[in-house]
Parts: sequence; structure tokens; C-alpha cells
Amino acid sequence: MTRVAVGCADYPALEARIANYAADGEIRFATRYRPKRADELIGGKLHFIVKHILVGRVEILRFEDRSDGRVDIVCVADLERIHPQPKRAHQGWRYLADDDAPKGVDVGDGIGELPPELYRELAGLSLI
Repeated sequence: MTRVAVGCADYPALEARIANYAADGEIRFATRYRPKRADELIGGKLHFIVKHILVGRVEILRFEDRSDGRVDIVCVADLERIHPQPKRAHQGWRYLADDDAPKGVDVGDGIGELPPELYRELAGLSLI
């Protein structure tokens, strides 16, 4: 699944937000509707888009109904940096096919450390 990290300028801002809202090793993201494929998504990943780039992901633990009619996507509060991948922004969440999911970042390659604007420029020039 993908979700836009609204208000986050970069990976460190997303990392700080998740750390700030985490409780007991979990973090919750509210959504209006339960995904039709919710059972398939448990154990999968929720990927975050920052400035039109997929930058990180967390593992989905479960979906919980709320008293206000919304649904919480309950995830592990451990953000994993991924190999940056261009992705158009959207509202809400979208499914992401396994074949389209980015790989985790290799330690030491430095690509995951690039600012989103620079990554977008280099990818546009086919340099990465």
C-alpha cells in the first residue's frame, strides 16, 4: 500500500513524525474505509510518498474499527528506509503490487540519503 506523508519535507521529518506518534511500538493511521484486500495486506508494508518519491515503509500489523466509523491501519513503529522510487501523489492510500515495491536501501550506497529533489533530477537524467 502507498500513502502520502502530508506535511513531511523529507525522510528525517517522516521518521520524527512516526517516532512522535508511536505508542508501545505501534503507530496508527486513520482512514475512512477498510481496504477490500485488508486480509492480504496484513504482514505487508505501508509505503510513504514524500515529494513524489517513495522513501520509507512500515509493516502492517492489523486493521481496527474505530467508534467514529473510521478504520485504523495499525503498523509497527519502525520506519525502514527504502531505495527511493518516483511515485505520483494521490489522496488516501493505494495498493502497490509486489513487483512494483521498492527494495530496501543497501547500507553504504548513499542513494537513500539523497534529498528528494536531487534524486528526482538524477533519476530524470537516468543517472540512478
